[in-house]
Amino acid sequence: MSRSTALALSLATALSLAACAPSQSEQSNTGGSTTDTSSGTAGGAAGGGDPFQVGIIYSETGPLAAYGKQYREGLEAGLDYATGGTGEIDGRPVEITYRDDAGAPDTAVAAAKDLIGQDFKVLGGTVVSGIAVAMAEQAAQNEILYISGPAATDAISGVNDYTFRSGRQSLQDVATAGAMLDDEGGKVVVLAQDNAFGQGNLAAVEAIIGAQGAEVDSVLVPESATEFTGFARQVVEADPDLIFVAWAGATAGSMWQSLDQQDVFEAAPVVTGLADSATFGAYGPIGEKISFLSHYFPGAADNEANQALVDHVTEAGGTPDLFTNDGFVAGQMIVQALTEGGDDVNAMIDALEGWQFDGPKGSMTIREGDHALLQPMFSATLKQDGDTWVPELVDTFEPDEVAPPEASGR
Repeated sequence: MSRSTALALSLATALSLAACAPSQSEQSNTGGSTTDTSSGTAGGAAGGGDPFQVGIIYSETGPLAAYGKQYREGLEAGLDYATGGTGEIDGRPVEITYRDDAGAPDTAVAAAKDLIGQDFKVLGGTVVSGIAVAMAEQAAQNEILYISGPAATDAISGVNDYTFRSGRQSLQDVATAGAMLDDEGGKVVVLAQDNAFGQGNLAAVEAIIGAQGAEVDSVLVPESATEFTGFARQVVEADPDLIFVAWAGATAGSMWQSLDQQDVFEAAPVVTGLADSATFGAYGPIGEKISFLSHYFPGAADNEANQALVDHVTEAGGTPDLFTNDGFVAGQMIVQALTEGGDDVNAMIDALEGWQFDGPKGSMTIREGDHALLQPMFSATLKQDGDTWVPELVDTFEPDEVAPPEASGR
């Protein structure tokens, strides 16, 4: 399969991992496309040198504003941690200018051009894959460092010398599902909607898990379906060793109930992506039966960096969540790049390529060949804690177990 095909397929999978939860109220759109030009140092008093100017372009408003908030809170925690609470590097304060992309690529590119015109050499941010791709193009054209945020598209790994990522990519999600399959020659059944979205997920599972020796079958459901008993029975009758669910939209709740009623959870482990904490309660008791593959939740790891993340965000009045880690790691990467590279972009790139460090998730490595961020991934289940549901760690998959194939193209 060509790299471009794999990238398109894995992007579709990324979308599913945030969309499998039963429907809850939509995130509110808290604003339009106007930019936020607020700025400030990342903690500590100003030092004696000229500030390092860093631009962060992220969703302050728009449909993914909740994710943008998580990223920003994590970023500020990571900068604080990596600079030892000073907000400075060799006496030079790190000054952050935030701009709102509002979820729109054109808005993000306009903000990037404005900051680059002001001689910013480091940009970061975005939870939107299409924005990350556009920002990567700007980075290469203008020879500045760009560290993408939670955007999971595989397309930015290996795209150019100037682009890095602080989160996981979609191929790592699929590889995690594969690692949850006990028998390498086992059978995986993909339950998905019969549209481009679902078909893309099926193709990604075939490309990644199928290539590892598993047999891949599917039950594709028409988008118009509202009754899922028959489809649930098809899943059971396929005699799977693992069931991979990729679903989006308002029918998710009914779909999960049908799986439960038809004893699908007794047939084989059922795998889907763990989204942010706002979705946990919507599963109810069914959440205890699902094997969630997880990028991050606060209880997934126990180390100094994760404790620093939790403490900083909590003390600031926030709540650590799905994408807080990606902001924290971005802070670590920014400090590493500026500490070793100063004002020289090429030296910043050299400082990041091959860098090994401990992030909130554990040991992480920036792969030199394509700038993929190799990192642990997790599996979890949901457990009731009083009136709420919380994720409970089931297993940790080491970076090499879930490493994406190295991308070419740089």
